[in-house]
Amino acid sequence: MSSAPRDLIAPGDTFSVRVTPKASRNRITVQDGAIRVYVTVVPEDGKANAAVQKLLAKALGVSKSRLTLVRGHTARDKVFQLETA
Repeated sequence: MSSAPRDLIAPGDTFSVRVTPKASRNRITVQDGAIRVYVTVVPEDGKANAAVQKLLAKALGVSKSRLTLVRGHTARDKVFQLETA
């Protein structure tokens, strides 16, 4: 990871992520300001979205309830919003 997501995202921000489901391991990478999230779960019944939300929340040091999926429920490119405390 070239820089931590928490350095790029402030409360109230909306940010884009590119998701790769069925990866070999869960991880987040940041390159040139683009956030890529790799999760091991399959993209069915919202399982991948839940895994992405959980992984992002852990990386940002916030609770899952503060992250809202704004756009991209069925797409690889998603937009999340970090709610203010």
